[in-house]
Amino acid sequence: MHLIVGLGNPGKEYEKTRHNAGFMVLDELAKKLNVQFDKNKFRGKVAEGRIGTKKVILLKPETFMNLSGESIVEAADFYKIPNEEILVIFDDVSLDVGKLRLRKKGSAGGHNGIKSTILHLASEDFPRIKVGVGAPKHDLIHHVLGKFQEEEEEKMKKTIYAAVEAVFAILEHGIDSAISEYNGFRAE
Repeated sequence: MHLIVGLGNPGKEYEKTRHNAGFMVLDELAKKLNVQFDKNKFRGKVAEGRIGTKKVILLKPETFMNLSGESIVEAADFYKIPNEEILVIFDDVSLDVGKLRLRKKGSAGGHNGIKSTILHLASEDFPRIKVGVGAPKHDLIHHVLGKFQEEEEEKMKKTIYAAVEAVFAILEHGIDSAISEYNGFRAE
């Protein structure tokens, strides 16, 4: 069993903001798997499905970004899922809009949702997909809580589709294979 987590903030006012890139990827993944976020558990929205022979739990924490780890650890503990089978998808301001980066593990890199996840899992060793949302021109908070510019929206659509394909690649072929296939991804 695998836990696939998309980070973001709950509520209408945060829909389609840069910080909700993880939620956007999970919404698209749920569509592809033909499942609904129809359960409220672990202080988040939950959907269950299968990728190949593997059962997957999709989780969108509703704790707000900075407390994401609280929701993730509750789900991981409940299902007894080891860290290496927890995949976290989130926005990254150090990557241009339209880029993906996959990692087996790593530091938080200043991302509060990942800081919380590392704190609650007591480890940096969990795979992740970083979705590029571009660097802020001025204020970081306004940038990540802001919506994409019209000219960025098409790139984001392609990037979200690619991130969903990367999830399948990780579960079907392993993280190393997925890294070599998707780390160079750039939507044009």
